Amino acid sequence: MRYRPLGSSGLLVSVVGLGCNNFGSRVDLTGTRAVVDAALDAGITFFDTADTYGNKGGSETLLGHVLRGRRDDVVLATKFGNDMGGMYGQDFSARASRRYIRKAVEGSLSRLQTDYIDLYQLHTLDAFTPIEETLEALDEIVKEGKVRYIGACNLDAWQVADAEWTARASGTTRFISAQNHYNLLERGVEAELVPAAQKYGIGVIPYYPLANGLLTGKYQRDEVPAPGTRLAGRQDELTDEVFDRLDALETFARERDRSLLDVTIGGLAAQPGVASVIAGATSPVQVRANAVAGQWQPRADDLAVLDKIAVTRRPAD
Repeated sequence: MRYRPLGSSGLLVSVVGLGCNNFGSRVDLTGTRAVVDAALDAGITFFDTADTYGNKGGSETLLGHVLRGRRDDVVLATKFGNDMGGMYGQDFSARASRRYIRKAVEGSLSRLQTDYIDLYQLHTLDAFTPIEETLEALDEIVKEGKVRYIGACNLDAWQVADAEWTARASGTTRFISAQNHYNLLERGVEAELVPAAQKYGIGVIPYYPLANGLLTGKYQRDEVPAPGTRLAGRQDELTDEVFDRLDALETFARERDRSLLDVTIGGLAAQPGVASVIAGATSPVQVRANAVAGQWQPRADDLAVLDKIAVTRRPAD
């Protein structure tokens, strides 16, 4: 396993991370322990969850149980800002406010059975709270030692720049990470978000790197998705254009004696600005496969071919 700093910070994360959104829903306590054990054995240290994962609190609760006695062996990231169904009382949808953040961080600390969170991420902006208030509240809990670093998810490039300017102007703790939808089939963030993140020393954390299983070879052209899979009932997304691109990626992988998963994870991890690729797993087999896939390091000519296949959207020089 390789390790990288998250942006320009001193926080080192494994190049392949573990997405924990299945814990507490598709994966029970025994299954969570097995996946976490396999991840640690493979050298994965970056664990990404959220307070809403696992039916509102389930993922954090299970992680808290299985990480007893080895909390310091991992970089633990969680998120706040999505709807917790009134768990913290009436929030008026102002879930990036100081009032809400003070409650949300205590809830996550309790469920995770820890006294600090390595990376605390704003899951989404709300329609009411100015970014100044959000950053000031996060700065307070950093200074209190409850949180070590902060990040944000689902921001546009201008919002990343605005948050950076605001933090610099006010002297508050700044975001060190940007977590956005990004994979070899969905590269829209490369146009503006990734350049902004690189400009400000912010590490990019792609989510949905496997494109709901499309980039693992789980789905076949002209076949109905199996019940229980993420794309079951969404066959309209399985277009000929998508499968043409998948066929090209599979050919690319075969020509280099690699699997599609190698290309999916290793190729994404090699993109500019990417710090860690967080892939979900429901079994030890899956998490080990993800870790192995992250070992592939494409050459410059490989990346050039990938850009042509996967329709890169970087701005022109």
